[in-house]
Amino acid sequence: MFSHIQDDRAKMVDISDKKDVKRRAVASGEIKLQQETLEAIKNHKIAKGEVLETARIAAVMAVKSTSSMIPMCHQIPVTSIDVRFEINKDTIKATVEVKSVGKTGVEMEALHGVSVALLTIWDMVKSAEKDATGNYPHTSIKNIKVLEKFKEI
Repeated sequence: MFSHIQDDRAKMVDISDKKDVKRRAVASGEIKLQQETLEAIKNHKIAKGEVLETARIAAVMAVKSTSSMIPMCHQIPVTSIDVRFEINKDTIKATVEVKSVGKTGVEMEALHGVSVALLTIWDMVKSAEKDATGNYPHTSIKNIKVLEKFKEI
């Protein structure tokens, strides 16, 4: 009916004719923290509570709400979410794996989960990371990327 109308408005991609297939994506990212903060996390000494468990729950919530936050992202049936953390010398690495059976990929859900997990860690430890002026000169989020994307053929 509207095929003759052309414009530059943003619009969702039409996936109506695509078949449902198994899909999987894995994304990761890191937050750089001070040694003292990392030790406080390991020793359960952060005032706001269990940092990694809170970040895990936040990542799951983020994955499930991706289409509400990213305007052109389709709502998809998420069938599995796995959130892992690795504490390194001066960083925490978050890895989120998302699975679905549907018409479109799940990389945005995995990226959203990683991003919110890392932001949640920052929020949980910000009092420990602040310097005397209230700034965060040692704290940064970096290397957010898709590690794997799989579609069953």
